[in-house]
Amino acid sequence: MPKTLAALLVLALGFLPGCSASKASSNDKPLVLTTFTVLADIARNVAGDHLAVESITKVGAEIHGYEPTPGDIRKAADADLILDNGLNLELWFEQFVESVDVPHKVVSERVEPMDITEDSYAGKPNPHAWMSPKNVQLYVDAMVDAFSGLDPAHASDFAANGMAYRAALQKVQDELMRNLAAVPKKQRALVSCEGAFSYLARDAGLTEKYLWPVNAEQQATPQQIAAATEFVKANDVPAVFCESTVSDKAMRQVATGTGAEFGGTLYVDSLSAADGPVPTYLDLIRYDADTIVRGLTGDTP
Repeated sequence: MPKTLAALLVLALGFLPGCSASKASSNDKPLVLTTFTVLADIARNVAGDHLAVESITKVGAEIHGYEPTPGDIRKAADADLILDNGLNLELWFEQFVESVDVPHKVVSERVEPMDITEDSYAGKPNPHAWMSPKNVQLYVDAMVDAFSGLDPAHASDFAANGMAYRAALQKVQDELMRNLAAVPKKQRALVSCEGAFSYLARDAGLTEKYLWPVNAEQQATPQQIAAATEFVKANDVPAVFCESTVSDKAMRQVATGTGAEFGGTLYVDSLSAADGPVPTYLDLIRYDADTIVRGLTGDTP
């Protein structure tokens, strides 16, 4: 364990009352902790009123390079169940999750991962599996199992909630396919800052191009900008996009250098605040699909 992490653990656990982490009292709902806001929203739909669900990271946080705080570690030690995405998304979390005595569930365990194909990440799994509503149905199944083990008395409710949410996910999936089918074949290319749309692009029959594979560096190299620029020119891509948790400066440079429109901001790693455009996961998928369609068909506001 890195020394800095060990110091955080000592600091965090030193503030916990008593000799061990204090779990929720018997009168409280069991606490389920997720690594980011998207997972928290999905989990709340499955948990219903029986579990308290919280996200470690806040709205707008960049998940890949997040640096946990002593407060995060205390919260983890106080949870009854921890959910993470897996697929190498939350490497920062993996460093200390095994140091707290809390059950742990990787919700992507049933997903067939797609590999990253470029740069130093080539061959590693693309972690953004939740960008396919079909995959999120598998997340839901994993959550139903985990919640039923945590609170067996409400297992039937978790199963019913999961079935209802799966139906909502399938409806959004069908909407996504129907809307993106309106994009002409010659314009069916999705150019973004991060390679976060591989699963969505696969489902919708879009060709994907990005500046960097994952938001680890958040800085585009001249070579990456040049490659994206060449792709946009070669394929007459009408619009390019960037994600809400990183700077869009490099992608706007691609747009300027090619004559493509900057089609808008897409949401991937974080939901918005309640009064924002994507307060829920279902809103996120609908918003992204609408933004992509508008950009690629020239129907931008």
